[in-house]
Amino acid sequence: MTELIDEINKRRAYRALSDKKIPQEVIKRIMTAATYAPSCFNNQSWRFLVATDGEALNKVFGSLSEGNYWFKKAQAAVVVTTKPDIDCQLSDRRDYALFDCGLAVENLLLQGFKEGLYAHAIAGYDPIKIKEAFHIPEEYIVITLVALGYPGDDKSLNEKHKELEHSKRIRKPESEVICYNTWNLAD
Repeated sequence: MTELIDEINKRRAYRALSDKKIPQEVIKRIMTAATYAPSCFNNQSWRFLVATDGEALNKVFGSLSEGNYWFKKAQAAVVVTTKPDIDCQLSDRRDYALFDCGLAVENLLLQGFKEGLYAHAIAGYDPIKIKEAFHIPEEYIVITLVALGYPGDDKSLNEKHKELEHSKRIRKPESEVICYNTWNLAD
């Protein structure tokens, strides 16, 4: 039986980041991987802002919710944005910009892991603060922020996050999320 590739099998949303700087060429490879994601009609609707210096990182850190305190150790942060009208807008509210950006973020996460980094996407931030801090036009959607950093120790994490850092991966049973040939899923 063929196994999952190592990066998919082992990657997790780790939070214990170190202060070790990330070389620019590593960040470049990670971001190139993100741009290699498939997209509707090759529209490539993702737009990334990569914060690596202190001033830019502090702008990102200023938008974080309290529970994402650990993100402040990130040595790089990626702001993932799009606007729906630069990608396919199809029937039944299928604005592909969000889907395509999700594919790009997955590439980013996997390449980050391959590079020996933790790459962790979050939803806990104020998108308006991000837009204002970086002068991102109103019509853009700030979809997610991604923390990038080398693995660190868990001493700076709260007890809940320490436990998550070392716990076994928990996934819903496939029978709750996959059906074959007939819709039989209950939410």
